[in-house]
Formats: sequence, structure tokens, C-alpha cells
Amino acid sequence: MSAREEVLARLRAARDVGGSTVPDVPRDYHRTGVHAPGSAAAVERLTETLTDYRATVHRVGDLDGVPAAIAAVLAGSSSVVAPPGLPGEWLGEVTATVRRDDPPLSVADLDRLDAVVTGAAVAIADTGTFVLDALAPDQGRRAISLVPDHHVCVIRAADVVSSVPEALARLAPDGPLTFVSGPSATSDIELDRVEGVHGPRRLDVVLIVPPRA
Repeated sequence: MSAREEVLARLRAARDVGGSTVPDVPRDYHRTGVHAPGSAAAVERLTETLTDYRATVHRVGDLDGVPAAIAAVLAGSSSVVAPPGLPGEWLGEVTATVRRDDPPLSVADLDRLDAVVTGAAVAIADTGTFVLDALAPDQGRRAISLVPDHHVCVIRAADVVSSVPEALARLAPDGPLTFVSGPSATSDIELDRVEGVHGPRRLDVVLIVPPRA
């Protein structure tokens, strides 16, 4: 018997318990977080965890404040890419050259651009994570959020949940999902933190928090 056959045989044997099928796995873990979705507490927690991950958070009170916030963040950039469905008004005050990813830009083209601006499907307060759903027009292809060196993400307070199970319940399982927790970083080499290895080295989040949130 080869090693592969032995492993498969053990897996098949592990499925049988006294000749019956595998018993039900208890799934009594918490499916909701401490803070209500979109609440002020959830937003505060997200701000805290994003900052811990070295992201910079910029709060605005409504959609009208988004263009100025994005323009300020991109003040030093000369070029930016945006998904085809990103609201045009969000980029209305940006002085950099804006390129829409339509038709899709090549990796070489993306690598020459300074930044990317996207929306987000949902944000997880407890983990400081936001999720990009490639099916959504304001988030676009995964490549545009990984190649440019600077990522600017717009998140609405209503899309902030407390826990991972709450986030997964809002996401479609049949499309590619990108989970982002701070700028890309690794400490594999002599435990020295190096940013920008697997994605953007700089992350700015524009958080839309109405006064009532």
C-alpha cells in the first residue's frame, strides 16, 4: 500500500463511527457579535482595530464628505484606478489622473498606478477587516486592490458588523472574496515587519458615519 492509499484509507475509516455515518458536529458558537450592526459601538471598535493594523481612518458625516476626503488622501498621487461602478462623484475632487478598470487593465498597467479607490461589501469590527466582493461594481476585480501600492476604501457605517459569522451571512459564497486586514505585511524574514509584499503597503479607510450612528 502506497502512502497515498494509506492516508485515504485512514480518512475513509475515520468517517465511520461504529458502522454509522459521521455524527453531527456541534455548531453552537456565537453567530452575533457584542455590538449591533451599524451601531456607534461597532464603528468605534472597527476604528480601533483598523488603527491597530496600521490603517488610517478618516471619518465623514455623509456621502457629501467622501469626495473631499478621498482627494485629501490622494493629494500626493499622480494616478489612480477605480472599479467601473465606483460612483463618479467620489472622485470629483481628485486631481490625479483617474483610470477606470474598463476594459480591464493589465497587471503592468496597474503596477504603474499609484493608488486604487474601492467600496467594500462589509467590515468586521472585531478583527479590523473589510471584505471586497468582486461581484459588486464599486469593488471591481481582485487585481486592482492588490497591485497598486495605496488602497483607499470607502466603508459605510451600516455595513459594519461585529463578528465574522455576521459578515459571512451577508456575503455571497459563489464569488471571489478578498479579506483585508490592514496594509499587506509579512514578518517572515528574521521577524522584521515588511509592508507591501503581497499587496498595498498603505491603507486609508474613509468611514461614513452619520451623526445618528
